[in-house]
Amino acid sequence: MTALLVVGDVVTDVVARPAGPLAPGTDTSAEIRLLPGGAAANVACWAASSGAPEVRLLARVGADSADWHRAALTAAGVRAHLVVDQQAPTGVVIAVVDRSAERSFLTDGGAANRLAAADWDDALLAGAGWVHLSGYLFFTEAGRGVAARAFAAAREQGVRVSVDPASTGFLRDLGVARFLALVGSADLLLPNEPEAALLAGAADPGEAARRLSTPARTVAVTLGAAGALAARDGELLARTPGLRATAVDTTGAGDAFAGGYLAALLAGAEVREALAAGCRSGARAVTRVGARP
Repeated sequence: MTALLVVGDVVTDVVARPAGPLAPGTDTSAEIRLLPGGAAANVACWAASSGAPEVRLLARVGADSADWHRAALTAAGVRAHLVVDQQAPTGVVIAVVDRSAERSFLTDGGAANRLAAADWDDALLAGAGWVHLSGYLFFTEAGRGVAARAFAAAREQGVRVSVDPASTGFLRDLGVARFLALVGSADLLLPNEPEAALLAGAADPGEAARRLSTPARTVAVTLGAAGALAARDGELLARTPGLRATAVDTTGAGDAFAGGYLAALLAGAEVREALAAGCRSGARAVTRVGARP
């Protein structure tokens, strides 16, 4: 069973790279691009790009851009199972990327926030070896419903589950304790360094990973240009350095890491090899504008 099923969001990204600091009350010159995005969709595309033999995506999009998004996913090698919403438009994320390549987001979830338990189909798991859930699912009632269905179906069929915590801002709104309770049965957590620190209450990423890991759960923490590390059962398993890259846009770097990491695991890699594969994808991601391969 080698297929990867990703469940979560597809959105339209508006990536803005201002030429300098924003000038209040007037214009600021910027490079602006309209691109397909969404954390779950990005992970799926990077997994396919990293060699996963079959990648499926369950997501919800508005009728306004469903064909465009489906075509982009298909071109990336992803089997898109898109629920077309006739009432809500496709979600939009405005990513403002500063001159250091760091990004800040303005997020309108749109149709992505309406993915619900009724959209789930157990047939999506046929031949799957892994289910990856975008953390954005856990920040809406509808999303928590489909995540619970996915967890239950995966457990029944013996399929492993991973979760990307997604957003420190939304994690604070939901509550750390509640989020950890919702993802308690996940086999793998994939936070970045700030998310790991928030969830574990520990600034040191190694300590945070150790605290969040259990005998049944691996925690892989991305460290940006410094690489990544992983822990299990309270012990550090491996650490890998980052790769040298000239960053122009860090949007989607964590999604790229997750896609590369999961593709490696499905191919039978050990944790250290999977960390290295994730870092390779992350290094590729930051060298281009946008969040897809």
